[in-house]
Amino acid sequence: MQQQSQRNRGFTLLEIMVVLIIIGVLAAMVAPRFIERADEAKVEATKAQMKNIAQALKLYRLQHGKYPTSGEGLKALVQADKNGKRYMDTLPKDGWGNPFVYLSPGVHGDFDLLSHGGDGRPGGSGFDADIGNWEE
Repeated sequence: MQQQSQRNRGFTLLEIMVVLIIIGVLAAMVAPRFIERADEAKVEATKAQMKNIAQALKLYRLQHGKYPTSGEGLKALVQADKNGKRYMDTLPKDGWGNPFVYLSPGVHGDFDLLSHGGDGRPGGSGFDADIGNWEE
């Protein structure tokens, strides 16, 4: 009878609480590293999208002799021109799902592409900092 009661013995509330605290501490130490890696990936994806847009803009300039104006914007790349040519199927967004800012003529070159980072607002620091195509 004593053997059977020892086999049916479960965990005490104290043991369960200790295990939950240990899991919580481990999660608190590991989670920030994963979040930081995700933000780094968004920055890299944004830079890659900027390079793709820059290539499409250069093709546009070869065909039309100029870059689209700021007024025409990046929409000029996805709208068919008089020859039926489109330079991109869709306009990509930055890593945080925000549209890119386009200026032509640009402050830093013939054109400027800009992402406002994680917060979607001008300025910021860290992963909220602006990312421009002139930064390499």
